[in-house]
Amino acid sequence: MTDLPAAKVDLKRILSTQARVDNSEGMSYLQSLPRRLVTVYLPLSIIILILLFPFYWMALTSVKPDNQLLDMETYSPFWVWSPTLKHFHKLLFESYYPHWLWNTMYVAVCATVLSIIASVMAAYAIVRLRYKGASVVGGLIFLAYLVPPSILFIPLSTVVFQYGLFDSPFALILTYPTILIPFSTWLLMGYFKTIPFELEECALIDGASRWQILTKIVLPLAVPGLISAFIFCFTLCWNEFIYALTFLQSTPHKTVPVAIVNEFVDGDVYRWGALMAGALAGSLPLVILYAFFVEHYVSAMTGAVKE
Repeated sequence: MTDLPAAKVDLKRILSTQARVDNSEGMSYLQSLPRRLVTVYLPLSIIILILLFPFYWMALTSVKPDNQLLDMETYSPFWVWSPTLKHFHKLLFESYYPHWLWNTMYVAVCATVLSIIASVMAAYAIVRLRYKGASVVGGLIFLAYLVPPSILFIPLSTVVFQYGLFDSPFALILTYPTILIPFSTWLLMGYFKTIPFELEECALIDGASRWQILTKIVLPLAVPGLISAFIFCFTLCWNEFIYALTFLQSTPHKTVPVAIVNEFVDGDVYRWGALMAGALAGSLPLVILYAFFVEHYVSAMTGAVKE
């Protein structure tokens, strides 16, 4: 009987030793440098090169002089020897680009805020309010996201014209939620399910209303999910092309994706310097947004996918 505690200690030591051995054997393929080069560094280098090369090409083209843009035999296509800011000057001071940038920001922020408000209401009602057919409603909302915008913009253009919103930023602000709300609702549904229901039960016992529970308990805990939904909606609004091309006609009212294509292409003549400068400047706000909130975006997407 006196040897029983010692036997337990020995058993724990053996099990922990085996666990350490198993872990070390499982990661042993990364110990040698050739294996790390083939399994880690080489794939990462290829992925980084593929992802960053378009930005490098845009930046390179935007600072190239006009005589080097098309003369690939005399000048290297992957480097510039005499960079110039002529294209950026033309973009910022000789066009409506600052106004287009403001239009894009205004439309994206307004449409995103409307979509987030509607998605929060819908997701909370589906997840927390118990009624028949809640799961079916959630599935149908997500299926609405699968409908391509190329089908919806034809009937939506009729509605926009009938309400007198054609060639107005409000045309995009009111139509973008049709493609933003379904996915945002599905995303927030998955994140709301990760919040313990016991917190809401305690609040209900204490006399809190559903609105108080939503605003003071659920939303503060769902900040990563809200940030993720905001980034998704904002990115989609910023890059959207079909609706902006259909509903906006006058040059001062256009958004960046449509304006740089329409204004810097004359028939079959492409002003590549201005085009790449506009594309590079237009992508910087999204890069900054992702750089600051990428951790919240990944965590919220992971929580939604688990559900």
